[in-house]
Amino acid sequence: MFKIVEKSFLQDIVVRMVIEAPEVARKRKPGQFIVLMIDEQGERIPLTIVDSDSEKGTLTIIFQIVGKTTAKLADMKVGDHILHVLGPLGHATEISNFGTAVVVGGGVGIGVAYPIAAALKKAGNKVISIIGARTKDILILEDEMKNVSDRLLVATDDGSYGFHGFVSAVLQNLIDSGEKIDIVFAIGPVPMMRVIANLTKPYGLKTIVSLNPIMVDATGMCGACRVAVGGKTKFGCVDGPEFDGHEVDFGLLMSRLRTYADQEKQAMENYRCESHGK
Repeated sequence: MFKIVEKSFLQDIVVRMVIEAPEVARKRKPGQFIVLMIDEQGERIPLTIVDSDSEKGTLTIIFQIVGKTTAKLADMKVGDHILHVLGPLGHATEISNFGTAVVVGGGVGIGVAYPIAAALKKAGNKVISIIGARTKDILILEDEMKNVSDRLLVATDDGSYGFHGFVSAVLQNLIDSGEKIDIVFAIGPVPMMRVIANLTKPYGLKTIVSLNPIMVDATGMCGACRVAVGGKTKFGCVDGPEFDGHEVDFGLLMSRLRTYADQEKQAMENYRCESHGK
């Protein structure tokens, strides 16, 4: 059993949670994730580790309420226990002194971008971070990203804060300005990562994306998280979650992510009805 020791809402549907998981906290590295199971009847869901404290034995996760399990997790309280937390899983981010690294985070993906940016900065890189959201009200971790970046650029789709437009336009402006860039990390919604990868490819800018496909066992056995990278089948859980963005078949990825959309919607509606009826 894994105790919830902190919980807060960063916005209406985005939750920050700190969980006691000492063994995972000691081994976790940037880019890795966990799979948790709330109870015996629950599904297994993958969530990225945003931060950890090896001395306290805790993990920090940030997740968006998108379905029944994340809604149920968000309804849990400090002091409640999660049945299973498996991790750390996946390959850690390859961190070295590349030179100038641009880290692009969109939406909840900023939570994944943060530990990567921090590790890159610690390794001696010049870190330029670009973060974005639909509106200012749902932008997360701005101060945290600023603290681990040499330069932070912010964009909102509606222009309510920072640059009026998408993070991809900010990156394009950066390239057009003549900024020397050695590597790009892009983490966020799949359409955003695809646009970033398509943007950087003509410039030959190495671009790493972090994928979160449908996942079941997270050990490479079930094949549910398979993705096409460079024309070959890879598993997000054991081969990823990070891949060369220029090699990912984003069309296939987006199609597979919609596989259980109807079932997920129905499960969420049923859960809300049951919760409100209590």
